[in-house]
Amino acid sequence: MVIYGVYIVSKSGGLIFNHDHNVPKIETEKTFSYPLDIKLANENKKIIVEFGQRDGINVGHILYAINGIPVTGGQLDDGRDAMQVLENKENYPISLRFGRPKMTTNEKIFLASMFYPLFAIASQLSPEPKCSGIEVLEADTFKLHCFQTVTGVKMMVVAERMQAGMDILLKRIYELYADFALKNPFYSLEMPIRCELFDTNLKLVLEQIEKSGITNI
Repeated sequence: MVIYGVYIVSKSGGLIFNHDHNVPKIETEKTFSYPLDIKLANENKKIIVEFGQRDGINVGHILYAINGIPVTGGQLDDGRDAMQVLENKENYPISLRFGRPKMTTNEKIFLASMFYPLFAIASQLSPEPKCSGIEVLEADTFKLHCFQTVTGVKMMVVAERMQAGMDILLKRIYELYADFALKNPFYSLEMPIRCELFDTNLKLVLEQIEKSGITNI
């Protein structure tokens, strides 16, 4: 069973904490002949697939390596410009490794702000009063579990679809939040959580779940 990440959203909808615990690294390596049958572009110091897809390589994927040499900021680790290497016919056949881009902090903040109105809409759509809002959001590859505190702060866990006992984990995260964040005299409400004790104890809880299961936390 796998837990992918933990997120905490303030009552106003801002992301105040996130922890990527066990995000799978999905990469695909293929050998290409000249000319390339996919279009690449250099954007924000990353070489991305702009058009065309094949064999698990999709639009938006990032070029991570050429012939086993890592690509960073549009350049290979040996100093060569990656786009120039790709444009040179003499370098073919060439092996390229692509992967999904890592989500940036700004992208996480944006997604957290989108979840907030969805949660409110779900509460208003309920035919019964005092609806708790979204508790589980299920996709084909994961489940997002949410627990809203009495003050409106939302604890969220993204986990494997078959992972059980997430309600127990969410309440345990709330306990850690109350013990190590709210009781910290230097922490202000609605602000990002930067408490070392909170980080450390959360990681210990997640590691304990992986080793001995959810019932021992």
